[in-house]
Amino acid sequence: MHSTSATLLIIDDDDVVRASLAAYLEDSGFTVLQASNGLQGLEVFNSQQPDLVVCDLRMPQVDGLELIRRINALGVSVPIIVVSGAGVMTDAVEALRLGAADYLIKPLEDLAVLEHSVRRALDRAHLRLENQRYREKLETANRELQASLHLLQEDQNAGRQVQMNMLPETPWQVEELNFAHQIIPSLYLSGDFVDYFRVDERRIAFYLADVSGHGASSAFVTVLLKFMTTRLLYESRRGGTLPEFKPSEVLGHINRGLINCKLGKHVTMLGGVIDEQTNRLTYSIGGHLPLPVLYSQGDASYLTGRGLPVGLFNEAEYNDHEIELPQSFSLTLLSDGILDLLPGDTLKEKETVLPELISRAGGSLDGLRQVLGLANIGDMPDDIALLVLSRNLA
Repeated sequence: MHSTSATLLIIDDDDVVRASLAAYLEDSGFTVLQASNGLQGLEVFNSQQPDLVVCDLRMPQVDGLELIRRINALGVSVPIIVVSGAGVMTDAVEALRLGAADYLIKPLEDLAVLEHSVRRALDRAHLRLENQRYREKLETANRELQASLHLLQEDQNAGRQVQMNMLPETPWQVEELNFAHQIIPSLYLSGDFVDYFRVDERRIAFYLADVSGHGASSAFVTVLLKFMTTRLLYESRRGGTLPEFKPSEVLGHINRGLINCKLGKHVTMLGGVIDEQTNRLTYSIGGHLPLPVLYSQGDASYLTGRGLPVGLFNEAEYNDHEIELPQSFSLTLLSDGILDLLPGDTLKEKETVLPELISRAGGSLDGLRQVLGLANIGDMPDDIALLVLSRNLA
């Protein structure tokens, strides 16, 4: 089944919003059914059996979360995309926990975002269906072992693809600033994550995060980090939560969010915002080592600062540090997995040699790849993440 021949069901009690979404998706080639509330939506779902459901979260009688529960109870595998103006993180986590394919926040300024989410969910559902048929053929020969191994591989592939899709473009250039990153997972999925994006017309934000542990559970937290920062960016643009988007406030918000989710995971983070008009970098540190290394005119040195890990302590507070950026520089952020590649027996010895290696690499990511031999490393005990932002490097 090609995605454009699919039948979609839109459930929303706002007639204008529902009609707008339906018109756009019909123009994109889908067959669209509509329902104005959760009860009517269940009736249409049972009678028409659509390929995908788009539903609001806040509806009378049967809300979006209860709708997902009732559809799940039917024992059918139909992707559900929640589109809500509520923007509450706990609702998003609960919807995803119940099996929602995506969670989008209204108003949708670009309906192409919804179309992309729909097509991606349908493709995944189609892939799951094909894989299910394939597993059924193998079950007669070795049902339990073969099905389990295939399911594990499928989950790892899906998780890997989600992580790759969330990562920003590399390299990425905005005005005179250049951003580049590399992540080397110790397992198939990584607990390390980087992101960078424009906050507004004069500011650019970035961060590097290292989630405790490894594998799928840590990788899930990187998805949650991406959701939280994207939501904060949306809120700041509309003058809501954290309108100034200060790094210390962002780390504080993520700290509270992780604690409230009770996932048993914490994160070490480095976050910063560059103001292109004032040429100043504001950054905050959440229990992360090694510290960022600033390289300029052949010299490399650590930035200063300290702070508690994110997601461990309710009372944690984070501080902003501010520096003026040189006209020609690079700033290197690294996860602690890089320490396993550095010479020296103690942490102090390893930290001492790192700025020297960055100077030898000329402050660039490609130079670091060569100096550290990243192309030839084997199995690593920890994930490795590198993020380099630079301007006017020779």
